[in-house]
Amino acid sequence: MLNTRFLPLLGLCLTTLSCTSSTVPPLRGIEEPVDLERFMGSWYVIAAIPIHFPLLPLFSEKDAHNGVESYTLTAEGVIETTYTFHRGSFDGPVRTFRPRARVANPPVNSEWKMKFDWYLPAADFLILHLDADYRHTVIGVPDRKYVWIMSRTPAIPPDEYARLLDHLARIGYDTAQIVPVPQQWPATPAATDVLSGYPATPAPGPESR
Repeated sequence: MLNTRFLPLLGLCLTTLSCTSSTVPPLRGIEEPVDLERFMGSWYVIAAIPIHFPLLPLFSEKDAHNGVESYTLTAEGVIETTYTFHRGSFDGPVRTFRPRARVANPPVNSEWKMKFDWYLPAADFLILHLDADYRHTVIGVPDRKYVWIMSRTPAIPPDEYARLLDHLARIGYDTAQIVPVPQQWPATPAATDVLSGYPATPAPGPESR
């Protein structure tokens, strides 16, 4: 059970997902309508600027391996979300987050209000890119603090990955902060980074994070 002494701190940390302080205009979701039913299902997290709270490691996704985000749309219009990953290595401890979202800009459906628990404010999550075949997507936040590059498969072609990084750079992201989320399926004790050779910046060492 979560120690209630940490609730104010957790609330403050997660509130930063919804707040912007930069002079750069906040991002918005894509203008093309998103078919929610088609968007549902599982997505492999290929790379990210992950949520990381140094004082609350239990609620951080730093050093995620085999990260998979899954969405289910309920009859009430709630998007049930499950993000599961291994922390630190492919055989590391499993962490699972289960936030719930509602669409904030119907019928476009590219901006969501995500709640991680009842006592926390809703955070803004945006679909920043979605290819026509619903194979690759990018989820971000208005202030560009976090981002997730996701695919229907555990790896994407290097040229497509490069195009996504270019797109993120054009809309104001610091792509040097984007780190790979290693994927290896089926999971085995021998870790192999499927992003080897991709034009992504390696994760910095502990002293710089």
